Amino acid sequence: MAFEYQAHRCISSCILLLVGVVLLLSAGTGSSASCYKRIFTFGDSIIDTGNFVQLIGHNPSPIKEPPYGMTFFHHPTGRICDGRVLIDFYAEALGLPLIPPNLPNENTGLFPWGANFAVFAATALPPEYFRNKWNHTVPGSSFLSSQIGWFKDMLHRLAPGDATKTVLSESLIILGEIGGNDYNFWLLSRRPRDVAYQFIPDVVSIIINTAQVLINLGAKTIMIPGNFPIGCVPEYLEAFKTNNPADYDEFHCLKWFNDFSMRHNQALSNEINRLRAQHPGVKLIYADYFGANMEIFKNPHIFGIRDPLLACCGGKGYSDGKSCDKNAILLGDPANFASWDGIHMTEKAYNAIADGVLRGKFAKPPLLYSC
Repeated sequence: MAFEYQAHRCISSCILLLVGVVLLLSAGTGSSASCYKRIFTFGDSIIDTGNFVQLIGHNPSPIKEPPYGMTFFHHPTGRICDGRVLIDFYAEALGLPLIPPNLPNENTGLFPWGANFAVFAATALPPEYFRNKWNHTVPGSSFLSSQIGWFKDMLHRLAPGDATKTVLSESLIILGEIGGNDYNFWLLSRRPRDVAYQFIPDVVSIIINTAQVLINLGAKTIMIPGNFPIGCVPEYLEAFKTNNPADYDEFHCLKWFNDFSMRHNQALSNEINRLRAQHPGVKLIYADYFGANMEIFKNPHIFGIRDPLLACCGGKGYSDGKSCDKNAILLGDPANFASWDGIHMTEKAYNAIADGVLRGKFAKPPLLYSC
């Protein structure tokens, strides 16, 4: 009996592996218009679709409760938003089903259309970097290398050997946005802001090194987004508000913090150009999230947004520090706001940013025309 049981387990495992490979290799039949058969994503809360809530298990969290998810799904989904996030809009535009989070089914999922490895509060650099070098503790539960580890485990299970390169060559990899929390955790804890400049080379380096790892595995198309204009984020506007008009730009955003984001983005773009020159057979797309997001602040009325500097959930003025949770007061319909909770954006804002990357001037080349 023991022998029969072990044989049965072996046969079952082999069947599961075979089915996984077949599904991965034949994925993308949901739409003949899709130029990628699947999408794999890495990042933080901007595109987390459920990994964080899986990590915390039965522990309570506001994002497990309404009003999260109220706009599109009509129930909480693990997204830190009122509805869809960037990866959802990319998948829809590319003719694919919504990409599932990895962790809920990391040992059994077949992921025929790809998987999302992003986690709320994730950093690019590991916690020990900040602890050992800067005596600073980051609260994130994930970092880029851990997500790549999960990704490799999935590939080893579902597409071993030569199948890995085939699967990745037919897939779109979205590497970020990642790195924003490396700065957020430092700056919002009121540590000396100029020190954060010293993080930039290390944050950019780990992103580019990760892109190189993905290329070595067989990736042929990788989109690497830059960071957002944090000087326009309600949480920053509240934490660092001043009475000096010179601290603000014409859109009422904080100049220093937006300049900092641009410094990161320029360093990242330069390194992407360098990596692109080394790998002419690989399509490396820089997504200008800063520029796409700034369109909302420049012309909010075009997007139907009343005031892009107000937080819809839990905020008064910019953001009064109250949590966005089941007891929070909404200032109105999320469709009229760019900021959901003072840090994260509304579905409306994510839709506008995604459109600029998919069809507009905020990706080189635009994602829909990169096939």
